[in-house]
Amino acid sequence: MSDPIEVLDYWLGAVGPEGWYAGGDDLDGEITALFAPIWQAAHEGALEHWAEGSVGTLAYLIVCDQFPRNMHRGSALAFATDARAQAAAKRAIAAGWDLEAPEPERQFFYMPLEHSEDLADQDLAVKYMNERLSSHPDMALHAAAHREVIARFGRFPFRNAALGRETTAAEAEFLASGGYMTIVNALKSNAASA
Repeated sequence: MSDPIEVLDYWLGAVGPEGWYAGGDDLDGEITALFAPIWQAAHEGALEHWAEGSVGTLAYLIVCDQFPRNMHRGSALAFATDARAQAAAKRAIAAGWDLEAPEPERQFFYMPLEHSEDLADQDLAVKYMNERLSSHPDMALHAAAHREVIARFGRFPFRNAALGRETTAAEAEFLASGGYMTIVNALKSNAASA
């Protein structure tokens, strides 16, 4: 089974910033092949001891928040360890462990809050992305876009199919008109004209 350093070497080194949001079948398959057992252990609560200190918590957050989105893309399991990641992220931020991580790796302490369907978590994500990740303004922009979706719908409509939820007429219209990227582009436009 992997340890925190193996997770960090892989995600921060082998995948790196250019691959973090690229996705694709090859990366999804590789993450599944390498880390499915460690994610399962986290899902079952067997990795809580990792979430102590900056290094261990960062690895834990990657396993619980990032890896399942690759390994279980399109299914409810993609979100199955979100609550664990959110709880660990809040503990780490309260302890200041996030500030021990360099940028851009620090973003992974805030991503679980950005992935939350709770507006208070979204507010925190926007705050931390703005205040604690200042050299990466695009991260704050995406946090603001996520927050706007939750403020508008109370959930992420693009998760409805995976989670077996009914899509409302307003959500269907939002998705058909470009969804998330429409919000991102509007925020970029507003920032440029400000």
